[in-house]
Amino acid sequence: MTLLSVPPRTAADTGPAPAPLAPAARLLPALAAVYRAQLARARVARIPLLFVATFQSLGILVMMRGVVDPGQNSAARSVVAGSSVLVVAFVALNLLAQYFGKLRATGGLDHYATLPVPAASVVLGAAGAYASFTLPGTVVTAAVGAVMFGLPLGQLWVLLAVVPLAGAALSGLGAACGLLAPRQEIATMLGQLGMSAALLLGVLPVDHLPQPVLWLRDLLPSTYGVEAFARTFTADPDWAVVVGDLAVCAGVGVLSLALATWAYRRAVSR
Repeated sequence: MTLLSVPPRTAADTGPAPAPLAPAARLLPALAAVYRAQLARARVARIPLLFVATFQSLGILVMMRGVVDPGQNSAARSVVAGSSVLVVAFVALNLLAQYFGKLRATGGLDHYATLPVPAASVVLGAAGAYASFTLPGTVVTAAVGAVMFGLPLGQLWVLLAVVPLAGAALSGLGAACGLLAPRQEIATMLGQLGMSAALLLGVLPVDHLPQPVLWLRDLLPSTYGVEAFARTFTADPDWAVVVGDLAVCAGVGVLSLALATWAYRRAVSR
């Protein structure tokens, strides 16, 4: 029995070689694309979102007006600044924790995992889109609070720095809570607890808090946004201290967003 030799397969027999995959998108273009997509998705809920966040902070202002006298400048500054930053905490911390917790529970992260975009662009894009809704409500709350407590309105432009920096720090924490929580219900609970901490530790006047609570207050990143904004209500603000508080917000924002990016990679790889 003669064995027949089989000629080797050539490129013509096997067909054309598969085309190489396209390179992954760069960070900034991917970030812009995710941001626009998230912004378009959340645009339908923008009005209810702004109304709830702003109405909640305005209600706290009215409640605290019955406790804090407008003549108490230090307490009044804390109440107005804390209520204004609370709008950011409601959206960036509470709602973002719920959003990422829902994505993880329902398998929505699988969609982002298939896209050729860096993990940081997904976290930053979603955080930026949610935080973008907070500026109008924060300005309205600050203006109403300043009028209600007899504070000057000339330095409200500082919110253009306070909102994105405090929003970055709180958005990173909110996203990390949603991505690291084992269940969606726990992510919602963590978001609610974080917002409650921002409410109690940011709105209540510092002079009325015991020392252990003040230590906890120093650990909350939104505290430095509140302090920076509150200092601008004085007749002669110490801008060096204001910039220092904002720098702390920026540093914590970088760390918290890095934590959220790591949590995202961990969630999509499991």
